[in-house]
Amino acid sequence: MEKVNHFLQNKMMPVAAKLGANRFLIAIRDGITLAMPLIIIGSVFMILASFPVPGWEKFMGDIGVANYLWKGVDSSFGLIGLVASFGIAYSLAKQYGVDGVPAGIVSLSAFITVTPFVTGDAGAGMPTAFMASKGLFVALILGLMNGYVYQWFINHHISIKMPDTVPPAVAKSFSAIIPGLVIVSFWLIIFGVLDHLHLPNMHEIAAVVLGKPLGLLGNNTFGVLILVGLNSLFWFVGIHGGNLVNKIMEPLWLANLDENRMAHQAGEQLHHIFTTVFMDNFVYLGGGGATIGLVIALAYLARKKKASQQAKALTPITLTPGLFNINEPAMFGIPIVLNILLLVPFILAPMINLLVSYFAMASGLVALTYTSPGWTVPPIISGVLATGDIKASVLQFVCVIIDILIYLPFITMIEKNFQKEEGL
Repeated sequence: MEKVNHFLQNKMMPVAAKLGANRFLIAIRDGITLAMPLIIIGSVFMILASFPVPGWEKFMGDIGVANYLWKGVDSSFGLIGLVASFGIAYSLAKQYGVDGVPAGIVSLSAFITVTPFVTGDAGAGMPTAFMASKGLFVALILGLMNGYVYQWFINHHISIKMPDTVPPAVAKSFSAIIPGLVIVSFWLIIFGVLDHLHLPNMHEIAAVVLGKPLGLLGNNTFGVLILVGLNSLFWFVGIHGGNLVNKIMEPLWLANLDENRMAHQAGEQLHHIFTTVFMDNFVYLGGGGATIGLVIALAYLARKKKASQQAKALTPITLTPGLFNINEPAMFGIPIVLNILLLVPFILAPMINLLVSYFAMASGLVALTYTSPGWTVPPIISGVLATGDIKASVLQFVCVIIDILIYLPFITMIEKNFQKEEGL
């Protein structure tokens, strides 16, 4: 036990702390998070358009509302790539002490520059697929590169300087001209070369360069098990595992979710099990480490006559947030962080959830996820909303019971320690 604790504190924690403070990882996290409201908004419209009640979709179509709701879905999901391109560059530039808005705008321009236009009788335009989830990999590359190059120009004072009498807003606009011109020109040359040589466009290249490696890890059960284990280990040493592991995989899992969404919208078969919603609402029940089982088990022990005062005090501050997948009070209140007694269940519970949920969906017993109810929606409710299948809620209930059984022996040991401290 002491050797494990020593390794975690002296080896794992420094590495995790460095990764947690990495500017590029923070930029990816913040940039993609900027698009999350659109995903939730689009999911609300989708749930309204295809609520899992027999005859609902026909009813919405008959009253002439369905097409407008699906328009809302396309108008929100269809901007994920664009928003991420802006957000990643914005966040990275800001971390270097530079105004992030011009960096984000320049990155948006670069994104549109490398995206091929389609022409038709109505004129020219961008394919909506590239603006949405299929554009996430390009958004990731451009956002990081553009944000870094932009801040380099500004921090090295390679920009147009305006007199002090010029309003700050105008001065900032002019300061963005030189770095913006360099960045957009560079990507214009890249686009021109690819187009002239009839090579795949940037989106297609990024799907191979980034999408394939991420897919090898994030689209198979063994790879995702490794990611879940890493997530728990980072959380265990006090580093937000979701911000490190999940955010790196989020472009892939968001793209999977959006492909499922489009397949559902077209009435076709869904193909992707591993999505952001699957991870948030079926694997990490209660938050990282699937701690909903822990807080419910603690609440059960706290109701006993000889329960410790610590258990009674911790229950209300951990159970209510835990039901909404917020587990920071449990992480630092019980605590879970660096509590060697909880290391095994903290790693094991989400892995079991992953395997149970995967085989339930892969076998066809439970429908796949195609919309996002939001990661804070409690289990049981989120299952049916994410899949349109009541059996998904049953699956979540089964996983919660399993999590409780996994955590119960370990939290019982901790409760006994609480009782000893209080002389019970």
